[in-house]
Amino acid sequence: MASLTITPGRPLQGTISVPGDKSITHRAIILTALANGISTVARYCRGEDCLNTMRALQGLGIRIDESDEELCVYGKGLWGLTEPSGPIDCGNSGTGIRLLTGLLAGQDFFTVLSGDESIRRRPMGRIVKPLREMGATIAGRNGGELAPLAVTGSRLRAITYASPVASAQIKSALLLAALFAEGTTRITEPRLSRDHTERLFHFFGIVLQREGTALLIDGRPSVGWNAAPKLVVPGDLSAAAFFIVGATIVPGSDVTIRQVGINPTRAGLLDVMTRMGADIQLFNRCEEAGEPVADIRVRSARLRGVEIGPDLIPQTIDEFPILCVAAAVAEGETIISGAQELRVKESDRIATVSAELRAMGAQVTERPDGMIVRGLGTAKDNGRLQAVRGHSHGDHRVAMSLAIAGLTASAPTSIDEAACIETSFPNFHRTLLELLGECR
Repeated sequence: MASLTITPGRPLQGTISVPGDKSITHRAIILTALANGISTVARYCRGEDCLNTMRALQGLGIRIDESDEELCVYGKGLWGLTEPSGPIDCGNSGTGIRLLTGLLAGQDFFTVLSGDESIRRRPMGRIVKPLREMGATIAGRNGGELAPLAVTGSRLRAITYASPVASAQIKSALLLAALFAEGTTRITEPRLSRDHTERLFHFFGIVLQREGTALLIDGRPSVGWNAAPKLVVPGDLSAAAFFIVGATIVPGSDVTIRQVGINPTRAGLLDVMTRMGADIQLFNRCEEAGEPVADIRVRSARLRGVEIGPDLIPQTIDEFPILCVAAAVAEGETIISGAQELRVKESDRIATVSAELRAMGAQVTERPDGMIVRGLGTAKDNGRLQAVRGHSHGDHRVAMSLAIAGLTASAPTSIDEAACIETSFPNFHRTLLELLGECR
């Protein structure tokens, strides 16, 4: 898909499912590989990011049988991984390369981890530094700040580490390394980041203690954990977010999204959209793999601007681009602050989203740690953005956000470099066409 064209004019209506949660899928593949016995991972995310993590574990000696519906993982226990025959390609996945670095730091073999051009620009020192404190031997470009990373497995020791940022990737990389370290590792963060790793640890019976924002874990367990007969991955809230916003901002819309994960460390978008005036209902609540799940119904509503401060950023970090689209068509001003972490995602999302929305006629003031968006909801065009030729900047979330923004334009909108959507949501365009009544 070199480009994507969005034609406005119809409401979004119907019931859909979204891919399995990308963050949980990465972690489920890793932990089932370390389990004793055969596990199935159902409703997993088939985006390229997660498939690259699956291929990485296959390269590390784990048999994984793949079908469209589930993965069958033949876990070999905590010490069952083997040295790969060549470098491991993590593609576009920051989660994949960082978690795998933590996992491999305590092994007894050598591995090289790399990825695409975007991954080779993203900061790796934030995990390399604490892993080196644990005794890991890691080399990389710019002293280990940039990939490729060469990991020579070492005997690790427990540390006490205070992360300077609330990052689930840093926390999870250290938790995986801590499994292979001698002693009790203590990890603290300034705010609670998403807790999918902790929930999966509990699901598999891995002992983990929480003291406020600190986690404590004893390394080198004498006995590993058993396989999960069936681990069901909840639907990805970050994928659902595009349709939650789309159904809200396109008049006459009524959309239900089935079985979506609503983990409170992740559900900031629901809170922000509700404060903005969105009509969102949750029903059929249940639990899968230790995660709260619900069906989400969204109907169109007029939005108003709000403030999104540092306390909400960890819970909305991946939904920032689509929240900015909501802000652009709302009434009043939305102020986003404390979001400097967005500058080191697949793109500098503060810069790219600001530029693309300004091109569509939105009033956006960029700040070092966020932006101010003056919504068009009170303007004479009543929230309509301008049709443009948008640019994804190689960022899947920017591409999908521009597609939803295009639903409010007065003419068709095209987005260049839309192939990046495959990293997380391969059927995004088809799902959108289904809701628009154009794909039966």
